[in-house]
Amino acid sequence: MSEQESLRCSSARNRGGVQRVEGKLRASVEKGDYYEAHQMYRTLFFRYMSQAKHAEAKELMYNGALLFFSYNQQNSAADLSMLVLEVLEKSESKVEDDILEQLAKLFSQMDQNSPERVAFVSRALKWSTGGSGKLGHPKLHQLLAITLWKEQNYSESRYHFLHSSDGEGCALMLVEYSASRGFRSEVDMFVAQAVLQFLCLKNKNSASVVFSTYTEKHPSIEKGPPFVQPLLNFIWFLLLAVDGGKLTVFTVLCEQYQPSLKRDPMYNDYLDRIGQLFFGVPPKQSPSYGGLLGNLLNSLMGSGEEDDVAEEAQEDSSPIELD
Repeated sequence: MSEQESLRCSSARNRGGVQRVEGKLRASVEKGDYYEAHQMYRTLFFRYMSQAKHAEAKELMYNGALLFFSYNQQNSAADLSMLVLEVLEKSESKVEDDILEQLAKLFSQMDQNSPERVAFVSRALKWSTGGSGKLGHPKLHQLLAITLWKEQNYSESRYHFLHSSDGEGCALMLVEYSASRGFRSEVDMFVAQAVLQFLCLKNKNSASVVFSTYTEKHPSIEKGPPFVQPLLNFIWFLLLAVDGGKLTVFTVLCEQYQPSLKRDPMYNDYLDRIGQLFFGVPPKQSPSYGGLLGNLLNSLMGSGEEDDVAEEAQEDSSPIELD
């Protein structure tokens, strides 16, 4: 028997073993023996991990979590979900789409207000970037954003869309957000904030996509450009200016549209950052923003960006965070 055939046989035996164990555990859960089943899952988890059977451990914990979720056993399900992450961390598993989709599915099943959900998503995002302190894998952010959108948690959904590469999805969510929760007079402000924040994150492509999709799909926006709303015209010109990179154009734009930009005190702070990133504007002398404004700006990039910020301080000044 060749080595490859031997590996296939071994994998099939392990798979069969997991299926037999799962069958017994499922029977316990179906009988309502939740505590006993939960403890058995944990016992098997540590046994598999001690034997370096990482794939089997992950599969067993993932399926077990979904089983407990289906019986509304939130605490047990959340515990097994965290064990899935522990397998991924200790086995140094590569980030793959199917794993990210599994993590997003576990997230979607968790109670929306549970502290376990907050801990799970924070740990999952950290794993998805190799624990480097970055903001998380864009694909995972996209999947989380879609789940939160379905739950009508628009604010949290927007945050995750901003850290994905899905400008179109973000725009469609914002259209729904604006139509269901916003005032008609604010339809332009929903997309303006998103575009400015995408640009602060150096994501020019998503900024353009979110703007074009939002203005095309929103029922309260007449076809443009030019648009009825001056703020939308400013954003349109700004995106063109970013492509051109001419400081004089950027400066004139910001001066001419000050009445519109004064509608939100954060706009000019975002534009300061955009000026540094795309037009060569020197950073302010202060190394960082303070107080409430500093918290808002720092929330855009995430606390994990501190090392990168230090490296880019002379070039880019302190980063803006998206809240």
